[in-house]
Amino acid sequence: MQHVAVHLSPDSITTGDVVTLPELLRWRCQRSPEREAYRQCEAEVWRSYSWREVEGLVARWQVALARESLAVGDRVAVLLKNSVEWVCFDLAAQSLGLAVVPLYTADHENNTSYILADSGARLLLVGHISQWIALAGHRTRFPQLAHVLCLETTCPPVQDSDIPVSFITHWLPSEARPQVNLAKDPHALATIVYTSGTTGHPKGVMLSHCNILSNAQAVLTHVQAYPEDLFLSFLPLSHAFERTVGCYLPMMAGSCVAYARAINKLAEDIATVRPTILVSVPRIYERMYLRLQNQVGKKWAMARALFHWSQELGWKHFQAIHHHGKAPGRWTALLRPVLRYLVSDKVLAHFGGRLRLAVSGGAPLSVTLSRCFVGLGVPLLQGYGLTEAAPVVTSNRPEDNLPESVGVPLPGVEIRLGEQNELLVRGPNVMMGYWNRPEDTARAIDAEGWLHTGDLARIEHGYVFIVGRLKEMVVLSTGEKVEPEAVEMALMLDPLIDQAMVVGEGKPYLAALLVLNAEAWGALAERWSLSAKDPAALADVRLQHHIENLCHQRLAGVPEYAQVRRCCLMLEPWSIDNDLVTPTLKLKRPAIEQRFAEHILKLYSGHLLPA
Repeated sequence: MQHVAVHLSPDSITTGDVVTLPELLRWRCQRSPEREAYRQCEAEVWRSYSWREVEGLVARWQVALARESLAVGDRVAVLLKNSVEWVCFDLAAQSLGLAVVPLYTADHENNTSYILADSGARLLLVGHISQWIALAGHRTRFPQLAHVLCLETTCPPVQDSDIPVSFITHWLPSEARPQVNLAKDPHALATIVYTSGTTGHPKGVMLSHCNILSNAQAVLTHVQAYPEDLFLSFLPLSHAFERTVGCYLPMMAGSCVAYARAINKLAEDIATVRPTILVSVPRIYERMYLRLQNQVGKKWAMARALFHWSQELGWKHFQAIHHHGKAPGRWTALLRPVLRYLVSDKVLAHFGGRLRLAVSGGAPLSVTLSRCFVGLGVPLLQGYGLTEAAPVVTSNRPEDNLPESVGVPLPGVEIRLGEQNELLVRGPNVMMGYWNRPEDTARAIDAEGWLHTGDLARIEHGYVFIVGRLKEMVVLSTGEKVEPEAVEMALMLDPLIDQAMVVGEGKPYLAALLVLNAEAWGALAERWSLSAKDPAALADVRLQHHIENLCHQRLAGVPEYAQVRRCCLMLEPWSIDNDLVTPTLKLKRPAIEQRFAEHILKLYSGHLLPA
């Protein structure tokens, strides 16, 4: 492992300058008031905001919030897509000593209602009146909510029987001077971020100003960002990873953040914004990878050969420099610029052509995908974290990147392995605890301050490798243990498989539930003269053989006991709406197992089955 000292930019703000999150904006305005802070699309036009403009907007939110009957420590919830308004509400609320509760716009209304009730939120900001109408039917579950604010301006005011609804254009003052920041205690509660709740109800993670600020600075020390950098934000700000690394960190560094319009417009936004830094979860990179593979598969044989040659040569070049500390061979040095011009530059153009860093966190990243992107010149860095650690624990660095690992611990963060090789974390980023759950807090953080992550790991030469989840490990009847995520990731790298879940607890072999990709299955069905929408077509013997070969190829090299022997195929995606995945796209395994219990039972008595 290389030990590289990274020095912060002179324009960066540090925890020596500020002790609470709202102070970040004040210091940033003093350092670079006219520099571009944010960019977002309004009425189909991209609008730019300077730090001075944002300071003025936050002042208006502060004045308006101060008029509400709220006390220090009260919780206020936000149900908005990523936007300048989200950031203004967040900083203004925290400056008044309020705790912000972020909500996912894509979440199921039952989960949102639970969080409003559990947090005791007194005020709710929504983007559209339809979001409140969907929640209003659950009103009795969250009696403490006293006021709803709506950003949308196209509808007339709507009054609930006992909760007033105000529209921001009327609620906000037209102007206001910067207000006094009441948040002075670095260890005070800043926000309650609810975990995704793959099993049972989500838990509210209490994070202090110190938790988040220390983590943002540690990441910035580990992986530098500059005032010239432009982030493209599309992972929801309700996700702790995006909030720390995609919001507070750019504020520390003085970088600009552009807010993507929507996931289905991401490719267009990347081409327009041309970001230098992308922060995302693996699923987004997986979609990019599959799209890339699909495009390459349609090209001539020579073009496909050039693509794979460029990828392999780039990977060898990367290894020679980063892991062997030596210059690449003569032929590599001669051929790589040519292949970069013919292949890699065209791939980088899909990322806007200026990408300096692509960061992945929130879930494991496939080694196959990492090797492809890194080999083609996309500077992809994998890290590891969890909401309870505010959230980043480890990360690779551009000059010290081992893609198979999740990198090394951030400065100031301690790690060690506990029983059964569970990864333990200690540092200023570790949460205050779970909201209203002292027993869960005591189980999560031991007497010595170590956070028990629930993730299984190994540590080699300082690098951390996550090998599975303590609770999700599948133990076969033979006693063999299998980490399901690794198998599922391998299967989902095939264009035909959109979603996969491995089962087999207490059984003699592994089986899998597979959701087919509609486009890839449609093309395959057309070739075989089948109706892609007909569930009966899933039982076609040609598809059965195809899936069996796919599993064999994708899992080549894994132990025999980790091979998938039976599959159940289905067409309907697992989604937030049908309550089978979380807002962060994690599988709700118990819910899926319960929903498809009969199909799973048949996997151990028959062959490949359609759902």
